[in-house]
This record gives sequence, C-alpha cells and structure tokens, in this order.
Amino acid sequence: MEKKDQWNIGYWIVAGLLLLTLQNYWQAAKTVEPVPYSEFEKALAEGRVAEVLVSDRTVTGRLKSPDSRGKTSIVATRVEPDLAEQLSKYDVSYARVVESTWLRDVLSWILPAVAFFGVWFFLFRRFAEKQGMGGFLSIGKSRAKVFMEKNTGVTFADVAGVDEAKAELVEIVDFLKNPQEYGRLGARIPKGVLLVGPPGTGKTLLAKAVAGEAAVPFFSISGSEFVEMFVGVGAARVRDLFEQARGQAPAIIFIDELDALGRARGVGGPTGGHDEREQTLNQLLTEMDGFDSSVGLIILAATNRPEILDQALLRAGRFDRQVLVDRPDKKGRLDILKVHVKKITLAHGVDLEQVAALTTGFSGADLANLVNEAALNATRRKAQAVELQDFTAAIERIVAGLERKNRVLNPKERETVAYHEMGHALVALAL
Repeated sequence: MEKKDQWNIGYWIVAGLLLLTLQNYWQAAKTVEPVPYSEFEKALAEGRVAEVLVSDRTVTGRLKSPDSRGKTSIVATRVEPDLAEQLSKYDVSYARVVESTWLRDVLSWILPAVAFFGVWFFLFRRFAEKQGMGGFLSIGKSRAKVFMEKNTGVTFADVAGVDEAKAELVEIVDFLKNPQEYGRLGARIPKGVLLVGPPGTGKTLLAKAVAGEAAVPFFSISGSEFVEMFVGVGAARVRDLFEQARGQAPAIIFIDELDALGRARGVGGPTGGHDEREQTLNQLLTEMDGFDSSVGLIILAATNRPEILDQALLRAGRFDRQVLVDRPDKKGRLDILKVHVKKITLAHGVDLEQVAALTTGFSGADLANLVNEAALNATRRKAQAVELQDFTAAIERIVAGLERKNRVLNPKERETVAYHEMGHALVALAL
C-alpha cells in the first residue's frame, strides 16, 4: 500500500473516533442523573419544582432554584399512572415531551456499518497487496510488463544454439517491419506462434529477441497471472491486455507458461473446479478470433507441456505455427558458450569446444549457469581469469552436486566409482 493511501485510511479512522467521542460527550452533557421517584414527589410537595416535562421513559422536573448540589433539574426514572392527577394538585406547569431520537438512531445504524466496511476494506486491501492484485480499480487490469526496444536489450545476436527456431521467427520480424510486403500477394501472417520445448531452452529469450529486432512494444505476461480467486478477473485482464496491445500496434503479446491458462477444458474434476480458468481461456480464444493480424498484432506463447493444451488453441487461425525449441547439439552448445563467456574474464587457451563436448544434454539456461559457476569457482581460487579447470569443477558441481570431502569410501565403493568415471571418460573421448 502506498504511503498516501495509508494516510487517507488513518484520517478516516481518526475522524470516526473523534465523531464517536463528540457524540458520547454530547449525550453525557445532556444526561441528568436520575433520582428516586419518592424524592421527585417530595420536591413537588415542597414546591421546589417550577416545571415538569414528561417523556416516554422519564419525568424531568425543572427546579425553581438550584439545590444544594447545584442541580437545576431532577429526573425520575419511574412514571406513575396517576402522575397527571398528582401534578394537578400543585402549583406547577407540566407537559408531555416527545423525544427526538433520529440522530441517535441514525448514528446507531451508520457508525457500526461504516466501521465494519472500513475494517473490511482495509483488510481486503492488505490481502490484495499480498496476493499482488492491487486495489479495487486495478483488479481487472492486465499485469503485463511492457517493454520497448531499448528495454528488452535482446536481439537475435544474443540468442544462439537454436538456429532453426530463429529462422522461423525471422519471418515474424520481417512482417512487423514490412507488413505491406506480405499483403501485396494476399498472404496472411500467422496470428500466433507457439514456442514448444523443454525448460531453459530459450523460449522467453527468443520472444524478447523478436521484439528487440522488430522494434515494437512487447507485452510480457505469465499465464498464471490471469487467474485469481475472484470470478471474472481473468477474463477482464485478457480484454484489457488486448486493448492495450491494439492501442500500441504493431506489437507483440507474449504469454509465458501458456499451459497454466490453456489447459484443456473439462478436466477440472467432479467438483466443477477451474471455472474461472475456463472463462479466462474462453475470453482468450474470443480475443484471438476478434483481431486482424494485418494491424500488426502477433501472439507469441511458450510452453513445455503442449500435450495438455486445449485443442481450440492450437487450431489454424489462432496458434498457426508451433516452433520446436529443443536442447542444443554440440555446435549449438559451443555457440551458446561463446555468447555467455563474453561477460567473464576468460583465460587464454580455454577450449570451449571441449567444454561443449562435456555438457551433453545441457540446455541454454544450464550453460549460462555453468559459465557463472565457473566464474564463481575462479573467484574462490583468487584467480585472475576463468580456466578450464573451473569449467570442469562447475560441471561436476552441477551434475554430481557438492563435493563431500569428509566422506571415506571403502575399497568396493572406490572400485565402483572408478568404473563409473572411466565410462564418462570413454564417452567424452568418443564424442
């Protein structure tokens, strides 16, 4: 919660407490301590009462002069049925008073309601902030992050090891730069491109590179950010996202982890759950049908679980293309390593091709982590540059875990480990 909002809530709380205090003070000032009815009759008999006011519950007598306690009136809490007959015996004027209780009744209804809704609003705001939903006015707003070209900081030069996927996306970039060229022969650019592949292979990086190359606004959001605990919020956020993107077209909408949103409908179980997610998915399908790709709006999405996606998402006219972003081969790993080692101080003579041969099965994210671990290992050694031994130690750390220096192996375990490591060496030599 912003500081300004905290001050506003504080003002309302202080004002409410002040109003309650003034009301109590005002009621106390008007209240006269009641006396026994016998004392009231005695005051009447002695002729000390000048005027009597009769209400529904009390009898108030205004004294001719203040009594020994300085009181100018007395109140009896018990009214006799024959009160009027008794009053007529004395030289005193009397009348019936109808109390006006509207203010008290209104306050008794309004103040508890205001206090209840105030506390509810405060607690809801705190809960919404912890859940990352913002306030009432922003609950249906899209939470997509918008990047311009200078903010993405990524181009195809920063992406390596996925040449086939890059080639597929070059056409998307060319369309965003020259949309008229494609319309000349009646061609229609795909509305959506789905990037499919294991985690860490560079799907999100490719999407950012497309935005950076095309120099257009890039709306990035995760599929899980659409669905909240309130029904209708996800659909409202989908509508708001597409409205923002249309307003800045040509643009790219990138939905990461699409499987969190696009899971096949009708698999919510017997309890009928996931209604909110299905409504959000329906709204996404409607929006993808409702825009013309010629305006320059492209949908990119990424998932590592394409088999669970709703088939309506994958049909022609929505996600027309599926681009496989797989783990890189040896040449791809070498290219990725060359990109990442630019950020570290590399010793002369380090054979990156050898490192690429030792990292079979590593994804792009794994290789980035490998380079960072090698740099950290060189830092721990107080070295001036990262050497091959640092890469080797980093590979062992990633694959086998931390070195257990205090563990003592018996001869049988040593023999088993020796055979295992010899197998690694033979495979590396063969590759």
